[in-house]
Amino acid sequence: MNRLLIVRHGESEWNAVRRLQGHADIELLQHGRNQALALRATVQALSPELVATSDLKRARDTAILLGFDDAEPLNDLREHDVGDWTGQAIKDIQTLNGDAYVKWRAGLFTPPGGESWAEFQARTKGAILRLAEKTSNTLLVVAHGGVVRALLETFLDLTPRRTIPVGTASLTVLRCNNGNHADMRLELFNYSPTGPRLDAPD
Repeated sequence: MNRLLIVRHGESEWNAVRRLQGHADIELLQHGRNQALALRATVQALSPELVATSDLKRARDTAILLGFDDAEPLNDLREHDVGDWTGQAIKDIQTLNGDAYVKWRAGLFTPPGGESWAEFQARTKGAILRLAEKTSNTLLVVAHGGVVRALLETFLDLTPRRTIPVGTASLTVLRCNNGNHADMRLELFNYSPTGPRLDAPD
């Protein structure tokens, strides 16, 4: 692999009302479908050789809308499992326990019944390294905002407390220096052809 493209899925029903999704299998809104279609030409122009997607419907459908019907679905590319917080409104979590939410967003707190940040990082890193072995060129992964943040920390040492929420249907690009996965460079972050979204939902 010489370049890693990461796309967050388009806006879903729960993104729109700012509910944490985790592993819940939530549908895209029509707006989210339109976002993915708007990004399609940009991603196609980068000519990914290998394409994989989270097995959750919002990511799989985004991959299809980008033009990759045959993207390999992988459960290791699922969003961060937030356990008992699944389906809860972010504002309600913040009201009840704002400190825990801030720590979770920084990778320092695990919701009850959820997945630790370290477990999540290890899961997503393993998926990327296995996929990287299958191509010497460009790998495209269609996944989730948490996956983007986890991979930025894994490959760039950029911790989640240092990144804003990733926009829906946005593109982030990492390049391997001389094909070395341990020496990644950030080429693009949070790109959307319709303009940046600076208040994106987690």
